[in-house]
Amino acid sequence: MNVLCLEKTTLKSEELHALISASHGDPFSILGPHRVGSDYVIRVFQPSAESVSLVHEDGNGNGGEFSKTHEAGLFELLLPGHTEPPHYLLEIKFSGEHSVRCEDPFRFGRLLSSFDSHLFSEGQHWTLYERLGAHLTEFNGVKGCCFRVWAPNARRLSVVGEFNGWDGRTHPMRKLVECGIWELFIPGLVEGIHYKFEVLNAHGSIVIKSDPFAFFSQNGLQTASLVFNLDRYSWNDQAWMEARKNKEWHTAPISIYEVHLGSWRRKPEDRLRPLSYHELADQLIPYVKEMGYTHIELLPVAEHPFEGSWGYQITGYFCPTSRHGNPDDFRHFIDKAHEAGIGIILDWVPGHFPKDIHGLAEFDGTDLYEHADPRQGEHNDWGTLIFNFGRNEVRNFLISNALFWLDQFHIDGLRVDAVASMLYLDYSRANDQWIPNAYGGRENLEAIYFLKRFNEVCYERFPGIMTIAEESTAWPGVSRPTHLGGLGFGFKWNMGWMHDFLHYMSREPIFRRYHQNEITFSLLYAFQEQFMLVLSHDEVVHGKGSLINKMPGDTWQKFANLRLLYAWMYGHPGKKLLFMGGEFGQWSEWNHNRSLDWHLLDDPLHDGLKRLVQHLNWLYTHEPALYEQDDSYDGFQWIDFRDADQSVVSFQRISKAGSRIVFVVNATPVVREGYRIGVSQQGFYREVLNTDAQTYGGSNQGNYGGVWSEPHGWQGQGNSLVLKLPPLSVVAFSCHSS
Repeated sequence: MNVLCLEKTTLKSEELHALISASHGDPFSILGPHRVGSDYVIRVFQPSAESVSLVHEDGNGNGGEFSKTHEAGLFELLLPGHTEPPHYLLEIKFSGEHSVRCEDPFRFGRLLSSFDSHLFSEGQHWTLYERLGAHLTEFNGVKGCCFRVWAPNARRLSVVGEFNGWDGRTHPMRKLVECGIWELFIPGLVEGIHYKFEVLNAHGSIVIKSDPFAFFSQNGLQTASLVFNLDRYSWNDQAWMEARKNKEWHTAPISIYEVHLGSWRRKPEDRLRPLSYHELADQLIPYVKEMGYTHIELLPVAEHPFEGSWGYQITGYFCPTSRHGNPDDFRHFIDKAHEAGIGIILDWVPGHFPKDIHGLAEFDGTDLYEHADPRQGEHNDWGTLIFNFGRNEVRNFLISNALFWLDQFHIDGLRVDAVASMLYLDYSRANDQWIPNAYGGRENLEAIYFLKRFNEVCYERFPGIMTIAEESTAWPGVSRPTHLGGLGFGFKWNMGWMHDFLHYMSREPIFRRYHQNEITFSLLYAFQEQFMLVLSHDEVVHGKGSLINKMPGDTWQKFANLRLLYAWMYGHPGKKLLFMGGEFGQWSEWNHNRSLDWHLLDDPLHDGLKRLVQHLNWLYTHEPALYEQDDSYDGFQWIDFRDADQSVVSFQRISKAGSRIVFVVNATPVVREGYRIGVSQQGFYREVLNTDAQTYGGSNQGNYGGVWSEPHGWQGQGNSLVLKLPPLSVVAFSCHSS
């Protein structure tokens, strides 16, 4: 190979200055092989190199020594008479006789297709995670890693990491102007490499950003992204995934155990560290199975820097937190859950994101993911930024993220956080601190469109999953299909039920007679949505105290009241959710920095409450009357809700086949003998639930296993039951016709 040494650079002075100052926006136009007249010149910029040599592609023989044409680290080699760029390797020598033989990243062409670019620009690239981020790949027979990131307004963008001394001058990226994506294929990089993006932003400032599409990341104060291969894991849940496709969750039992992985249980023998994903698979999943839950809902596991945010302020939307292991470890946890017949629901946070400098905020120096106007772009209450749902690329980022968890991690459902804050432009804002929509209203039209599209795409691509809205207002049709004018969610959290019932149960029993409406009002709207009854983490934080401490009375009465509340919840129409620790009556308010108080189970009252929750889950999942018609008045019938003086209500749940479970609630600490209620069916009514049973910690009052109906008409029914109602209790009966 003929080569000529150069005494000075072939670059124009302005290009040379831009390269040396790391401000050149198009490095591929000057680095790598380029035609100069009838010759080719190869340019390499390596600020820390002493010399650069050309090596034949087969690795044999030196093809020539580069001239150092600028002391800042520009090396050039002229190849006279070449009609096309040669194939070559570089041998780069650094100080101390250290040398590296490598491919030149600037000899490779564009990788992202124009079709990918088009789909992203119009906001419909649903597998965007297969293109953006860091992907181990092979290009023209060369193995390496391809990096891509969206930053349309950046002046220059570089990949930095331990492989180049975190020097942004070494690996500047190519900008694809039509879509604002930057890309660079770096040969030779392998899994586990730490990296970030160095951004010369629109204002001329340099900031270091984590990869928005990183699949693995450091956590806490360490914020580097890591190259990770997502194609290696072999799933074992094919039977579960196949069966899930045909699942109709509206007519199935759903009992959810809400969990914060970092504080469910810790390792006291290892400085109280949180459990790993593998340890959680070995301990949490058998516990949930034993307790009879159908699903685990995880507080957000996407990477977040501040543990006290519980995961709700996300900087790494595409990576499960490394606090418990790597992404494949998390997949193992989900695999084991599916093997045990337990679904996994993930808290998902598409409404807002934190201002951390390494995150999405002002990613390229402009308000890229967020709104520019703080009246639209910032949550003052939470100190977070609001996604700009009107931008195609932002909607694409979020919807592809939802699909990523469903696809790559086999997640069974997404509970969408803070939907109310997305729907209303004036959410938690003073009158002069919000901007009306195009029609002068308070509805966020862009967010509404986003939520509808999110639900449509998720259900279309992954039948059998569920989406759940945490929506606290009376917005109509949250769980109605989009083609009928709804938002398209599968379920909506019933926040009204939660607040009303907790208010009622926190009152001293003597005053409950004056507040009967608080526990009957929910049935006026119970079938307007597909509801989920929740006693979530929000009710046991920020000074609200634990559930057991919300109950009035002495210790015995507190437990009796809580047993009553849980049984009432399982009898009420709607799917069920309970936050961890509530199942055994943890006294202390939830603290994310420590384990649940498992030692309390040595106390019979706490252990009895846990037994009750276990029994409720068993009864709920085995009695179709308790779940088949949650969304219809056909599945619920009041027997009597008028007995406010004695704080007693009675009702029955009905299956599609007509089987019935009768519930009677006594919300006072008074035993009521000879209490008559009307029933339609004749026969023996077996007592299938008594929250006052001794095994649960109660006083063991009851009906000796059941009662026979009497042909005595009562409350508009042809038959009746004469019952003994234990104090602060729920009793339930299943009819066996004679």
